[in-house]
Amino acid sequence: MGRHLLAAAALLGMVAVGSGLSAAEALAAKAAAIVVDARTGQVLIDQDADAITHPASLTKMMTLYLTFDALEDGRLTLDQQLPVSSWAESMTPTKLGLRAGQTLKVETAILGLVTKSANDAAVVLAEALGGTESRFAEMMTRKARELGMRHTVYRNASGLPNMEQVTTARDYSYLSRALMRDHAKYYPYFSRRNFVYGGRTLANHNHLMSRYEGMDGIKTGYTVASGFNLAASAVRDGRRLVGVVLGGKSAVSRDNRMAALLDQAFGRPNRGRDDAPVMASLDTTRSDAIDGEGDDDDEEVEVKAKPVRASLQTAAVPAAIPAAPAREEKSTRGGSPSHWGVQVGAFSSKAAGNKAVSQAVKQAPFLLRTAKASVVEAKTGKDTVYRARLTGLDEKDARKACAVLTKHGHHCVAVSPGERG
Repeated sequence: MGRHLLAAAALLGMVAVGSGLSAAEALAAKAAAIVVDARTGQVLIDQDADAITHPASLTKMMTLYLTFDALEDGRLTLDQQLPVSSWAESMTPTKLGLRAGQTLKVETAILGLVTKSANDAAVVLAEALGGTESRFAEMMTRKARELGMRHTVYRNASGLPNMEQVTTARDYSYLSRALMRDHAKYYPYFSRRNFVYGGRTLANHNHLMSRYEGMDGIKTGYTVASGFNLAASAVRDGRRLVGVVLGGKSAVSRDNRMAALLDQAFGRPNRGRDDAPVMASLDTTRSDAIDGEGDDDDEEVEVKAKPVRASLQTAAVPAAIPAAPAREEKSTRGGSPSHWGVQVGAFSSKAAGNKAVSQAVKQAPFLLRTAKASVVEAKTGKDTVYRARLTGLDEKDARKACAVLTKHGHHCVAVSPGERG
C-alpha cells in the first residue's frame, strides 16, 4: 500500500509540472471547465481547464473510442459476443450485473457504457481488446498522447477510483472532438436515451440532454474524488460546441453550469428554466454514495414512456465537424401564425408526455425550436391520457419534423388545424 501511494504521488507530481500545480494541488483541483468550437478547436471559455483532477466515468469515452477504432478496422463487430470474466463480474456499481461465463454482445456493451455507465461492460471491452484491463489502460494512455491529451493517465477502463487516473478539462475537450471527428458513424450512440437489458429499460444518466436545446451527448461521471463531471456537445444555428465541466458539487449545479457556459459561448443570454423545452432537471445524486463510480445515480431508472427506440443504423450523424449551415426558420407564412403541429405520443402520465416533447425537440431542434410545447389531458373511454404535442408550425415543417422524428424511432403524427382538439 505504501509503495502504491508513493507511486501515485510521484505520478501526480510529474503530471502537475506541466500545469504548474503541486502534487497536493493536483489532488485537490476541482471546478474546471472549458468550451470550444467543435470544428475549429477555438477555445471560447477557459476556467482552470488545465487543473488536474480525476475523470471518473468520462474514462469510458476513451474505452469507447478504442472500441470504435476496433470496429472500424475489423477487430470487433457489433454482433460479436465477448466473454465475461470473473474480474468483470467483480466490478462495483454501476453495472449491468454480468456473470462470469456469460457472453455480452459488443453493441450491448457500448449501450451499457453510454446509458448505464456499466463498469462490468467496460471491463469486458477492455479484456477483449487488451487481454487484461491493465494492458488496455496502457493502450488508453498511449491513445491519449496521440490525441494531444498530455495530462491524462489511465489505470482502468471504467473510471472507478484510482489516485493515478487523472486528466484535465482541456484534455477531455480534445477527446470529445476526436470522437466526433474520427468516429462520426458511431457518435449517435451517445444520444441514446435508454436501452433494454435483462427485461429492464435503463435510462441515460445525462439528464441535461432532455432540457438543453440541441444537446446530443456525451457523458456524465461521478466519484467522491472527482466530483460531478460532464462532457457535452450541442448544436445551435448550425454551430457545434463542446463543453467539459469537472468537479461539480452536485449533478444539478454541474448541469446548470454547463447550460450557462454553453449559452454564453453561443452568444445567447442564459435564460435558466425558460431555456428548457419542458422538463426541469432533477437532482438524482446521493449523499451516501459508495466509493464506486456512481455516475450521478447508482440505481437503474425504470422508464415508463413507450416511444419506439432509435437504432444506430437510422440515427443521423450529428452536424458536427464541419458544422451544418443554419436552417432558415419558417414558422409563419404571410405574416400570420401557423396552426399545424405534431403529436409525439399519448402517455399515461404528464411527466412521460413532457419527456417525449423534450426528446422530440432534441432530435429536430431546428424544425421544432420555435414550436410551443403542449401536454394536454384527454379522455379515451375510461382512461386518461396525456397528448404530447408541439404546435405553431406550418404544414411543411410539421410533416418534415415527423419525417425526421420517425427516422429516429419516435412516434409522430402531423396534426392539422382541424384536428387540434
